[in-house]
Amino acid sequence: MNMNIDNPTSGSLTGAPDRIIEFPVGLAGFEHLHRYSLFHPETEAGTVPKYFILQSLDDPGIAFNISDPALFGFNYEISLSDAEAAALELADPAEAAVVVILVKEGGELRANLKAPLIINIRTRRGIQHVFASLQYQVTLKSPNQA
Repeated sequence: MNMNIDNPTSGSLTGAPDRIIEFPVGLAGFEHLHRYSLFHPETEAGTVPKYFILQSLDDPGIAFNISDPALFGFNYEISLSDAEAAALELADPAEAAVVVILVKEGGELRANLKAPLIINIRTRRGIQHVFASLQYQVTLKSPNQA
């Protein structure tokens, strides 16, 4: 059964049960929110969206724009602990998708490369893997800023 979510900025969104992702320990700063649904913004026909919306089902006012780190020329090799693999219920690494949260700061869009999300696409369980010493920062500039 689909559920309706009234997001203050995106309006009414309809979430399908097969789009719900459970984050057992939440996300950094949002540890109390565990259930999210994945949406993508409207795009032209035949175009792949560059980002998706990870909308909290526990608090309609919380949503994150997420994207594939490859769009920024970044590729991860992440070694998961046994606890992280268990939280994801991950038996096959091919079932894992890695995405980054996009953050808008002072008119610039940044990818948070220090804390990617890892999602088991089969079980729809996710974790946030926080690196202690990753020293990268990527900023997207609009064409008129270049």
